[in-house]
Formats: sequence, C-alpha cells, structure tokens
Amino acid sequence: MKKIGLLSDTHAYIDEKILKFFEDCDEIWHAGDIGNIETADKISKLKALKAVYGNIDGQDVRIIYPKIQSFTCEKVKVLMTHIGGYPRKYEKEMKELIQKLKPNLFISGHSHILKVIFDDKNNLLHINPGAAGKSGLHKFQTAVRFIIDDENIKDLEVFEKPRG
Repeated sequence: MKKIGLLSDTHAYIDEKILKFFEDCDEIWHAGDIGNIETADKISKLKALKAVYGNIDGQDVRIIYPKIQSFTCEKVKVLMTHIGGYPRKYEKEMKELIQKLKPNLFISGHSHILKVIFDDKNNLLHINPGAAGKSGLHKFQTAVRFIIDDENIKDLEVFEKPRG
C-alpha cells in the first residue's frame, strides 16, 4: 500500500500547506509545469518525487524529468504527462499511448482545473490535480492525495486553498 501526493502547475511556487498535506505520503507525483529545478528539489527533499516536465519548464527541469512517465505502483499501471487531455478528448499522442499501454491511471495537468473522471471506454481513472501554484487564472490552489493498495485506487482527498 502506498499513499501518493499528486500536484501539477506549481510554476516555481510550492505552498508550505501543500507540503504539510503531503507529509504522510510515501511518494509525490508532479504532472508538469514545475517552474524550476529548485521547486522540484524542495519537493523531493520531503518525499521521493516522480515528475514530468510541462510546457513552461526550461532545460534545467527537462534534463532530469521526462515528458511522459509510464510506471507501475503496486499493481496499478500509471501513465503521466503534462498536456494529455481528458476522457473522450485526449491529445493524439496520449490517446495512442493509452490504447497501447492500457494504464489503470492516467494523470495530466496543464488546464489548472481539478478533475477526477472514470473513463469507461478505456477502463481507467483520469486525474488532473489542478494547479498548486499561484500563477494562472485558477481561483484555488489544489492538490490531491490517494492510496494505491494492490490494484485499487482509493481514499482520494483534495487540498483546496484560495489563491493569493
């Protein structure tokens, strides 16, 4: 069993309250637009970090973190990228990867909109954790945490704080 903290779109800012929200997590996953390597380093000092780069990330982030991560956590196949779309509206590259890799969990960021959607066509759970940073049009900073136990994804909790 692993407790996962998930965030996206920090844009070079990580709120201490989000770090506190992730304190009892085993791993933190970042779905891109980290902002700079210092932000990634700050997060990785708290817990093991799996991350992908986003469209605003520079070479300092891109040389360490890939565009796409595909891995298994417990018995859950995970596919994570920054710009991926949503069920029935996936980006072309992600649609092809989903069909090929058949993940149980697809994670993307970019929209700054927190969404958790079950995709019955591809039999997967899609999570976009929204935006954890202060930059953007979003009104709330958001992040999520959940448990992966064997092949089950459960006990999802949302962090939400008014931005600014």
